[in-house]
Amino acid sequence: MRKIWLFLSLSFALVLPVVCKSQDPAPQPARTGRLQVRVPEAQELFGLANNVRAEQGLKQLEWDPALASAALQHCLRMVSKGEISHQFEGEPDLNARAGDAGAKFSQISENVATGLKPATIQLAWLESPGHRANLLNPDSDHVGMAVVSLGDTLYAVADFTRAEPALSQAQVEEAFATLLRAKGLEIYPDPSDARAYCAQPDGTKYGGTTGPNFLVRWQGPDTSQLPPALVTKLDASTFHQASVGNCPPQNLTGSYTLYRVAILFYQ
Repeated sequence: MRKIWLFLSLSFALVLPVVCKSQDPAPQPARTGRLQVRVPEAQELFGLANNVRAEQGLKQLEWDPALASAALQHCLRMVSKGEISHQFEGEPDLNARAGDAGAKFSQISENVATGLKPATIQLAWLESPGHRANLLNPDSDHVGMAVVSLGDTLYAVADFTRAEPALSQAQVEEAFATLLRAKGLEIYPDPSDARAYCAQPDGTKYGGTTGPNFLVRWQGPDTSQLPPALVTKLDASTFHQASVGNCPPQNLTGSYTLYRVAILFYQ
């Protein structure tokens, strides 16, 4: 009989976290033997994860050293506590742990378990709806895993993310400028007014000097497309020029990677 313990399966989305809990409390493994960080077992779990994703036609996960570091620190804490959990008293939550380790992401989820070997841990994750959803999430593209043993028992943590690049202010502005050029708009070379409007709190009136005909600002993780509502507006407009500005995000909760953008449009 295979022996494995599963606990919570957490998933944090960009705005609101979704939490999937197992129905029954997990039994606690015996705490005997010497503690060891098991790198080969973590790599085995990584390979198993990508194997099953390939079978499902999903993209392969890339290894993220920052996520692996965060997973290891939490895994060691689980061993020290003698139980499995996603957050212990006095410990930062999942997205803070990953962010503090240097990961950049717009979505994050975590699986934890104890068992006797990686294959049984993987199988149990697949048999648990919440864990399976995290493992086979089509939006995830990076993962960091850690396995620590205490005697014959393996403690495992897997942190999955949709990674986001850390872009400079100029890179963010150029990304959206490129999208606007594709729609036939000319881009103002000076982004000063757009940057100033971007940095103002939501609800604040425009205070620049160039007199745009329409202005908009938002924040999100994706620099590959314009917001759908803005695309609809542009398709029905007669704007010919635009100024793009980027600034630090506001009212940010957690460690998600977000970009705040303002665009001023002129006819």
